[in-house]
Parts: sequence; structure tokens; C-alpha cells
Amino acid sequence: MPDVLMYCTATCPYCVAAERLLRGKGVQHIEKVRVDLEPDRRAEMMERSRRRTVPQIWIDQHHVGGFDDLSALDRAGGLDPLLAGETSTRG
Repeated sequence: MPDVLMYCTATCPYCVAAERLLRGKGVQHIEKVRVDLEPDRRAEMMERSRRRTVPQIWIDQHHVGGFDDLSALDRAGGLDPLLAGETSTRG
């Protein structure tokens, strides 16, 4: 299983939904970076993603985006191959 990194906050419902979707796909470990507790990491997230909102999700080195992006990737059939470590995705 590839590494999954998610920038999140404690009160974000989209972060909870993203984690639920990933766990439902069999992801057992998600490295969560709490940008509400570590403001410097928010700046890091914004520099890496060019986005201000959470969650921001990476699967290995692939920036998926936020929950809507993750959900759309799943609906398009691209999430399972990405989680399986395949380098190309559909969608």
C-alpha cells in the first residue's frame, strides 16, 4: 500500500469524509498533518498544493487534492489503481 498523507484539521467534515473513504478502501495508515495545531505546516501545504483548504491529500507523490477530488477520482475508477501502487490513473 502506498504512503498516504493528509493535511487536515480537527473540525473539518471533509477531512473526516476523506479518511472514511480511504479507510473503506483498505488504507490502514494515513499520516495526518494537523494544520490547526501546526500553523507552519499550513504554509507548507499551501506551497505544495497551491490550495488553502483542507483536506489536501497525497498518495505517494501524487497530489490528489481535496475530498471532492478524491471522491471524483474514486467514481472515475482511478483511486483503486493509485492505492494499488499503479503509476497511471484514469480520470
